[in-house]
Amino acid sequence: MSRADQLFLQNCRDILSHGVWDTDLPVRPKWTDGTPAHTVKLFGVVNRYDLREEFPILTVRRQYLKSAVDELLWIWQKKSNDIHELSSHVWDAWADEKGSIGKAYGYQLGVKHRYPEGEMDQVDRVLWSLKNDPVSRRILTSLYNHHDLSEMALYPCAYSMTFNVSGNVLNGILNQRSQDMLTANGWNVMQYAALLMMLAQVSGLVPGELVHVIADAHIYDRHVPVVEELLKREPYLAPKLWMDPDVTDFYAFTKNSFRLEGYQCHELDDKIEVAV
Repeated sequence: MSRADQLFLQNCRDILSHGVWDTDLPVRPKWTDGTPAHTVKLFGVVNRYDLREEFPILTVRRQYLKSAVDELLWIWQKKSNDIHELSSHVWDAWADEKGSIGKAYGYQLGVKHRYPEGEMDQVDRVLWSLKNDPVSRRILTSLYNHHDLSEMALYPCAYSMTFNVSGNVLNGILNQRSQDMLTANGWNVMQYAALLMMLAQVSGLVPGELVHVIADAHIYDRHVPVVEELLKREPYLAPKLWMDPDVTDFYAFTKNSFRLEGYQCHELDDKIEVAV
């Protein structure tokens, strides 16, 4: 059983067994038919993934690594908020008529700030610090800018990464205010594991632990039957991940810089409805 499967399945069991329902409260998300989308949730879920042991990817349902990396690079490399620059359609429901998601995600990473070493955006500051000041305890990014929230199509869910170097090992903490466990947990984990690996490689470091902190880990009401089906499945072993060892510039990575070797997984026939 892969570590990602183990944690995901246990999280889902805990949510269904001990979670709190919001069915008696008004909620913002709705299903496509206009019905309120209620959830059962747990507060303060913390998962740890050691990237030296295996790459964290689910096998109880198929995951699309290249699409996940493509979205990550759209945010962290292109620093874009234009869905036309993204290969997948995961953001279509939140974009305006021009294809913009507003001042969210990539936009925030691309804003330049003044440092003693010069003007840099958040990503370039992380890259500079990992190479020039790895002992710093200030290597982090934040997308939750209160000044711009009113101009964001969706408040950032995965809103902060904190990086910490111990010896030659790069560790990271992903802070997430909200996690739709069925649709997004596996997606976000493999994305930010890949990010940690990319940053480590171009900085001459070894990728270590990814710690995922979720404030509100929830399962939507219409997702419960699908989750219950996944809980009955026998996971496979984690596959091997190949990442192009020749890339030394973060901005040179592409979705094709990654390849899964020996990935076995269960298929999911049901289309998963997303609450908006």
